Parts: sequence; structure tokens; C-alpha cells
Amino acid sequence: MKPATFDYFAPSTVAEAVDLLQQHGDKAKILAGGQSLVPMMNFRVARPEVLIDINRIKKIAYIREEGDELAIGALTRQRDVELSPLVREKCPILADALSFVGHSPIRTRGTVGGSLVHADPSAEIPTVICCLDARVKVVGPSGERTLQPEEFFLTYLTTSLEPAEILVEVRIPVLPLKAGWSFVELTRRHGDFAIVAAASVLSLKDGGVCSEARIALGGVAPTPIRAREAEEVLAGETITLALMEKAGQKAAEATEAESDYHSSAEYRRDMARVFVRRGLEQAWNRCKGGR
Repeated sequence: MKPATFDYFAPSTVAEAVDLLQQHGDKAKILAGGQSLVPMMNFRVARPEVLIDINRIKKIAYIREEGDELAIGALTRQRDVELSPLVREKCPILADALSFVGHSPIRTRGTVGGSLVHADPSAEIPTVICCLDARVKVVGPSGERTLQPEEFFLTYLTTSLEPAEILVEVRIPVLPLKAGWSFVELTRRHGDFAIVAAASVLSLKDGGVCSEARIALGGVAPTPIRAREAEEVLAGETITLALMEKAGQKAAEATEAESDYHSSAEYRRDMARVFVRRGLEQAWNRCKGGR
């Protein structure tokens, strides 16, 4: 199929893009990588009257270290993030998670910002930024604002972006040097959206006592979620296999899984338990040897 007719604009600055959004409101859609939007337009699930192509706004395509954070521009291609030596050194969980996104041609075109704004709760990037307490920066007619993942993701395929706002950057805290991490997911085929995804970060003190745990889940609720009760099970305790199993069970209890043609809600909850435990074991093993 072909998309419905639309007007096309290609601004070269964020200010121009915001101005166009302000003019056209809900009738407009931003085009970045187009890996989600274009198929939706072709099937006429999405019918924007105005398409605003931001690919000429080169100033929002970058990866750099700023203090104890990585700043990644919204237009940065997923493949560039996946292969970035800086990301692999400072935030390897993100590079690893990106290897699960579709296939390399999709990652070569798809953008970091596009994945976040699309807000699919099964997607890898939203799950990771939820785990890492990252922040997203958006720009609109009233200026800039910075949002936590819990503020940004509202429900399935829906964010708190206003009609005339554009996401320009995500800021991700650098992982502590000796932190252990993991990203695991369950899919029917490699490259599919996750039935369940789990991102975990563990920091240990001497004696194997957990000083901090962070766990996020994708595919089990209308947004990616933090399994905070599972984190509390681990914090301040000596890590054991039994404790990780308990944390997995707590994570499963935090889900809001629904049945669909991929799996039943019951299966999703049980796999959340399994994959959180499995991910924690990987993170625990990485703690022992650092990165």
C-alpha cells in the first residue's frame, strides 16, 4: 500500500521544526529514521497531513561524554550508538541492548529519539533508559524541559510530549566502573519485539553485599517499568541465587501483563520472573570481573 497524501517540510534547525509543529499541531508528524512511522503510513494506520523531516538537523546527531553522563542526540543512528567505543566503555548495557533491535539495516537507519518517541513498551532503548535513570530533553515553544522516564512514557505508544515539542537529547548516567549489568529478552525470532525484556545493573561492596540494584522490564506493561520492590529485595544483602530468585518473583508481581497473539499474560509474568533472575545472574558474574 501507499500512504495518504501529505505536505512535506525539511527544516534545518530545531527552532524551525518547532515552529512547523506549532503551525500544524496534531496534523503533523516528525520523520527521523522512519522505521516505525513509514510502515504505519503505508498501511494507513497513521495518516499525518504534514510530514516534518528532521534529518537535516545535524546538530542533534552526536555521542559525547559530559561529566558523569553520556549525552546522545535524538537523531543519532542506533547503529552508531551500538558500535561507539565511548558507549561500549561507559554504558555497555546500552550497546548490548541495541544489538537486539531488529537487524543491522534497521539500526543503521533507526534513531535513538525515534524509538523513545514511538514509546513501544517492548522496545529495547526505552527499557534501558528506564533502568539507568536516564533523562530526556525536549524543546518546544516555551523552551526546554527535562523529563525522567516515568514522566515521559505515559502509556502504550504515548508520551508526554506536547504537540509542538520535539525530543532532542537523552542523557544517560555512566555506569560505575565495577558495576555488573545485563540485558536479556525473550523473542520468537531474533529481531522481533520482545515478549519480555529485562535490564539489570548491580553494584557490590566488599563481601558481595549489594549496594545498589536497578531492574527494568519491557513488554509486561503499557510502558517500560522499574521493578523497585525487586530492587529492594537485593539492596543491602549478600547476593545469592535464592535472593535473585526472590527478586525475580517480586519483579513478576510488579507487571501489568496482558494477553495478545504473542503470549498469554500468565506466560509473560512467568517469563519476567525467569528473565530477571537470569539477567541478575549475568550482572552478578560481571560484578566479579568488572566490565
